Amino acid sequence: MRRRTTAAVAATTLLTAGAAAALTVAVTTRRTRGGPAAFPSARLTVHGTAAGRVTLTRTAESVLPGLYALVGKDCHAIVGPVLDDTEDGGPDTVVRRLERVTRGELRPGSAVTLSPQLHTGDPRSAFGIEYEDVEITGERGTLPGWLVPGLRDVWVVVLHGMGATREQALNVLPFLHQQELTVLVPGDRPDQPGAPEPAGMGSAEWPDAESAVRFALRQGARGIALYGFSTGATAALNTVVRSPLRSEVKGLILDSPVLDPAATVRALARHRGVPGALWPLALRATEDVEQPPPDLDEHARSSTLPVLVVHGPDDTLAPWDASRALVDRHPQTATLHPVPEAGHAAMWNADPAGYEEVLRRFLTPLM
Repeated sequence: MRRRTTAAVAATTLLTAGAAAALTVAVTTRRTRGGPAAFPSARLTVHGTAAGRVTLTRTAESVLPGLYALVGKDCHAIVGPVLDDTEDGGPDTVVRRLERVTRGELRPGSAVTLSPQLHTGDPRSAFGIEYEDVEITGERGTLPGWLVPGLRDVWVVVLHGMGATREQALNVLPFLHQQELTVLVPGDRPDQPGAPEPAGMGSAEWPDAESAVRFALRQGARGIALYGFSTGATAALNTVVRSPLRSEVKGLILDSPVLDPAATVRALARHRGVPGALWPLALRATEDVEQPPPDLDEHARSSTLPVLVVHGPDDTLAPWDASRALVDRHPQTATLHPVPEAGHAAMWNADPAGYEEVLRRFLTPLM
């Protein structure tokens, strides 16, 4: 009897550990068509379209200000601000400006989701910007990348966030290209036997960011601006603290950084309908591999490295307070640009012109 009990306990322990790990992977790395899975958008219904307008189901996300994509199985469109003229609407709907339909057709009854990722494809197909497909080799394997050449010696390495792809960088790529900066956008490695799996929250991915920095330096970069979204921002922060190449990084841009992994896992579980009883399993597995990112005080980076943090108090996935605390610890070198009424990793969407102006002011001294 005792042997059976011991075996049962051991099996239960293994199953619990496996369930925790599987749950963590599902929560932190799931991707969706058309945009970051971490953006908490519910399914919307198209109730009607007219010249330059579309009527949608009213939700907390569908009334957000700014530019967003509508992504459906057979359609893709870009919508602008909420319109004051709501004669086609009602208490359960919202009317937004319809900027353009980029694929398929929006019809009444179409099911769509709201995504902060406006564009799909690559720099050439999205904007006519020439680029080169490159391979970025590192200790964790080989990553594909987009290399967009520029006239300046400073390169910007853009790191996407959880559940997203390198298409996330397309929102800001035209602006960076206009500044004549060389831009490197690493993607996700294809399936490779024996390649280590990332933890999904930023702490395990920083060697990939380091590989991108090393690639840029070998190609002639005279300095690097690391620019990360969500967990990509967390990976960038880990890089400037942990990497021996940290002195080559001249500036750090953190958009919606995940600085409290446990809080983000809880929020993702809640948004994805994971029963509350299972949250401790995901948190337990996450805590085994994810620690809060190191502070800039290590290696004295806080005294020299310019840091721009762009975040919003309405972010329901990555706590705003953690970003504010990071900047408060480094008032001489770090700047916080708050963006109200913006979802996670959707700071640009809420105010593209304002966002790009803040980015321009930060990057200009680095050029």
